[in-house]
Amino acid sequence: MTGEMLEIEGESKKRVCYFFDSDVGGFHYGPGHPMKPTRIRMCHSLVMNYGLYKRMEIFRAKPATKREMTQFHSDDYVDFLSRITPSNMNSFVKEQHKCNVGDDCPVFDGLFDYCSISAGGSMEGAARLSRDKCDIAVNWAGGLHHAKKSEASGFCYVNDIVLGILELLRYHTRVLYIDIDVHHGDGVEEAFYTTDRVMTVSFHKYGEFFPGTGELRDVGIGKGKYYALNFPLRDGINDDNYKSVFEPVIQQVMESYDPAAVVLQCGTDSLAGDKLGCLNLSMRGHANCVKFVKSFNKPLLLLGGGGYTMRNVSRTWAYETGLATGVELGPDIPVNEYYEYFGPDYQLDVKASNAEDMNSTAYLERVKNIVMEHLRNVGGPPSVQMMDVPTLPIDAEMDDMNQDEDTVDPDDRRPQSLLDRRVQASGELSDSDDEDEDNRRDHRSHRERDSSSSSGSGRKFGMGVGIMTAPGVASTHGAGPSGHTTLASAVTPMDVEPASSAASGEAENGAASASGNKPSPNGTPVDESAARTGR
Repeated sequence: MTGEMLEIEGESKKRVCYFFDSDVGGFHYGPGHPMKPTRIRMCHSLVMNYGLYKRMEIFRAKPATKREMTQFHSDDYVDFLSRITPSNMNSFVKEQHKCNVGDDCPVFDGLFDYCSISAGGSMEGAARLSRDKCDIAVNWAGGLHHAKKSEASGFCYVNDIVLGILELLRYHTRVLYIDIDVHHGDGVEEAFYTTDRVMTVSFHKYGEFFPGTGELRDVGIGKGKYYALNFPLRDGINDDNYKSVFEPVIQQVMESYDPAAVVLQCGTDSLAGDKLGCLNLSMRGHANCVKFVKSFNKPLLLLGGGGYTMRNVSRTWAYETGLATGVELGPDIPVNEYYEYFGPDYQLDVKASNAEDMNSTAYLERVKNIVMEHLRNVGGPPSVQMMDVPTLPIDAEMDDMNQDEDTVDPDDRRPQSLLDRRVQASGELSDSDDEDEDNRRDHRSHRERDSSSSSGSGRKFGMGVGIMTAPGVASTHGAGPSGHTTLASAVTPMDVEPASSAASGEAENGAASASGNKPSPNGTPVDESAARTGR
């Protein structure tokens, strides 16, 4: 029996593509590390057991190739990631130091495969949006916003967000990137810091918090001036205060910039009770951002990100998947393979704590007014030169969606790939007749047992600078006045290179997972500057 779903009245029906690769939950950063890819599998288990699979198409994206990754990342860096393993890492000591691999970003079995799955989902999601094959694409394994062109950072190795945005820019004149992770989206901001083709907007904790970037005065440079917006927050912000600044700012951004597509990084380390975060959002407060952005009816790419209390990460992303499809999930969590993690109440909600909100009304109003002033300097949507869409290998695959048809066993009347893409028609009352739901689910009750806490040991790593460093030690990577490094090479609009979310100080959290791959088809506006990427 599936969980309860309530239709949201007045919602226009959206075509949703959902990307999930079952292999992603099998990767492990190492004992005691807060980033746990298993959270993606936990979320997927909720999505399936609530019955959301009936309302959207489910895809396993083709993993991103080395060539596709080098649309943003340097050749040497991608080659290094593809070669290093726990067994040969002692032969790459110099490269590890240069690429910031180790400590926060450890070498683990299947590292490159993990990056490929994450990036593949975001790229293919972007490609499907560009080809008008869906209205919303969801890749919770994506959102790794801290990765730089030639450097890992904050649990992120390959920046799937930048790769996805570059794919969107082949077809869309302007792309808006919104980041609600507790950490500043430094990798993405840095990648697009000098172009007006992408506007980045990040709401994050600032002040002695990883990655130490994201000041209010960091607004972009050159052609990209005023196209990077940062809203620095203090500890403990609650739902009402977050909504009071998020909605007016995004409303004004939509009016001033008029993006053709939107990418929303939904890092859940901004939730109350996160192991590395320090904000105080409830599940509904976090999900309100998704609902509000969705209301603008723009092509929307939803990505994961940080989030280190696994039971809350999976609850929130499952709930937001439901919102994408136009339903609100019921409060009682259906029995699933991770059911014991959600005790003792087995409820979907993530409630705010009684932590003090250090963001006064006067502070939030002052910061909001400054951000609005920056927006007024934009002066309307920038124009873009028209040109043919450059073709990439992904185009052939996207044009022939049934190219693997010949490999299907002719005795298998309905291949699983076909069943995954089946969307149940509205008004259809019965469950899918292709599945025996009673046999598919595990109906054992775990209510007798206490829930086991979902994330590893709370052990901190003893590293000098990073997302898990001790309070008071701020790291400054990235572009802008708040970063101590200069932009990695002059980033022209063609050399767009973004990174991932990060923020500041005490208990830090990391950016996310990603999955996706592939570019999109032809013919819509694109200018030379964003058609190419810095290789």
